[in-house]
Amino acid sequence: MAEHVGIEVIERVRPAIARIAKGYAKRLAGLLHCDIRVEASEGVGVYAENGAPKSTQEERGLSFGVRVLAESGGAVAPGYFGRTLGTADVHRMSAIVREGVKHAHERARASAARKAATRGRFGRLADNLYDTRLAPVRAHVDTVPAIFEIDPRSLSLGAIAAEVGKISKAVAGFSATVRYNGIGASSVLIRNLYCSSEGANIDHTFAQSEAFVFVMANGETGPMELYDFSGHQRGWEVLQRGYDHASIQLPSLRDFALDLTKVTVETADAPPLPSSEGPVPVVTDPHYNTLLVHEIVGHPVELDRALKMEAGYAGRSWLLNDLGESQVGKRIASPLVNAVSDASIEGFGYFPYDHEGTKARRVWHIRDGVLEEFLTSRQTAAIAGVEANGGYVATDASMVPLVRMTNTFFVSGDTPPEELFKDIDHGYYVKGHRIPSISESRENFRISAKQVYEINHGEIGRLYRDGAVMSDSKDYFMRVDGVGNDFHLYPIPNCGKGQPMQAKRMSNGGPTMRSVARVVGP
Repeated sequence: MAEHVGIEVIERVRPAIARIAKGYAKRLAGLLHCDIRVEASEGVGVYAENGAPKSTQEERGLSFGVRVLAESGGAVAPGYFGRTLGTADVHRMSAIVREGVKHAHERARASAARKAATRGRFGRLADNLYDTRLAPVRAHVDTVPAIFEIDPRSLSLGAIAAEVGKISKAVAGFSATVRYNGIGASSVLIRNLYCSSEGANIDHTFAQSEAFVFVMANGETGPMELYDFSGHQRGWEVLQRGYDHASIQLPSLRDFALDLTKVTVETADAPPLPSSEGPVPVVTDPHYNTLLVHEIVGHPVELDRALKMEAGYAGRSWLLNDLGESQVGKRIASPLVNAVSDASIEGFGYFPYDHEGTKARRVWHIRDGVLEEFLTSRQTAAIAGVEANGGYVATDASMVPLVRMTNTFFVSGDTPPEELFKDIDHGYYVKGHRIPSISESRENFRISAKQVYEINHGEIGRLYRDGAVMSDSKDYFMRVDGVGNDFHLYPIPNCGKGQPMQAKRMSNGGPTMRSVARVVGP
């Protein structure tokens, strides 16, 4: 009978994987570096629609990935190999991983040989075929356990399907104008192992519980569709009864779903936002700023993107033209604007080490309005001649990691949020994010909101629907003249990047902020 795949497999294979990375791999010709990632997961997921359970699933996963740097002909290149596994593979994991290391090594050597041959053939034209190097980091040995109250492995599919079905039924009965709702929820335990030829040996386990709610309602001005996410790196308890700690305040899934339903119903009756003739004062809430920091700061500071490694697929960065011309050290925002990524703090983007063993730390992207630091991998850090700061992550061990946001947010200021409205004769209060429309280098944007309220003489007035803020990115940041002392982080479970697509989980957010921009309607 095939062996059950659970997260405990990591503990059993850890010594063997470490030996392969430090012993077997080092005996291969020309090998300069080898790292191996193994991931195991198990949990459950349910979906309900219009008041009734629709589907359930039990999730189990096992995968591994290998990276090798090797030399041939005087050139250095990487080689990768990844594979998803099943229960029948558990008893022969060591042999499978060794075979993966061999494949990655062969690919690295072949790539290096071709790189060397191309250099010899084309001379200076091939100068961009640089050797692949990794910025130095300390080799950590660590074991990091998961934090949860309700173990995802203990959940009954029937019980949580019934629980989510009841919530969907409550949403359906909220108002006669609600025409459709769908609610998905999952809770999973994930365990990652990272071992390298440098001696790193890191075993990290974490729980991950999340929910998705979609609501459609008919209103006086037409149908309205809204959706949102909730979740945290904890057990099922965060969905069952909510979570409140520091900057993360999550209602229970029931309250979250009903609140989104209320917003959908009331917004469906609101008139469309009229477009302003020119820039007007706009006060944006933390939920709207979640998408703003994600799109206009987070993606542009991922250094692989800025170095144009994904230019053909997903665009470039407004913060860097080339290694000789960037915005680093230059003012790109008001002195009130600060933005960071920090995987070391609690959030959906938390991890103690990234997927090449770099310890997580706070990375200052914008400090007092000045661009300071990009998110890096060891490879991109070596290219730029900077310190690796722990931003290299894959959504599955079988995939090649990418430079990704972590917990990326605007830092709060000193002003009470209510003070940001007082001296506005006429402007708009922008609440909640919906859909981004961003230029390929993210130098300008149009990001729509769930709700837009008119501000008249410092007071919040009429509600509008289908509104958005549109602006040049730098101009918008330079005109920020108020930053609230409030702060909130929101989970983002579906940030897509790479080819094939990798959907990563992270947190984004910040305080209430005030700037000047055009508001536009549908």
